[in-house]
Amino acid sequence: MRKYEAVFIFMPNIEEEKRNQLLDRLKGVIESNGTITNIDEWGTRKLAYEINDQTEGYYVIINFETTPETVKELDRIAKISDSIMRHMIVREDD
Repeated sequence: MRKYEAVFIFMPNIEEEKRNQLLDRLKGVIESNGTITNIDEWGTRKLAYEINDQTEGYYVIINFETTPETVKELDRIAKISDSIMRHMIVREDD
């Protein structure tokens, strides 16, 4: 198991319930083959530059331990989700 950190930027105009459902789905994927060590919801922040005519985004940072296959699945889900503007998953140093 390796340590990772993921940043997800959600669209600011989606409903809180829909955002929480997608976040629960992401958590479920991680917890199926690993453990979540920390979830930090920053909330709505101004973006450094405009993305798809949006100037704000809802930031969520998740620290977790899992396998590389699970990271690939998280990446796939984030790419096909219309509610996520940007995401980045990086491996933490040991």
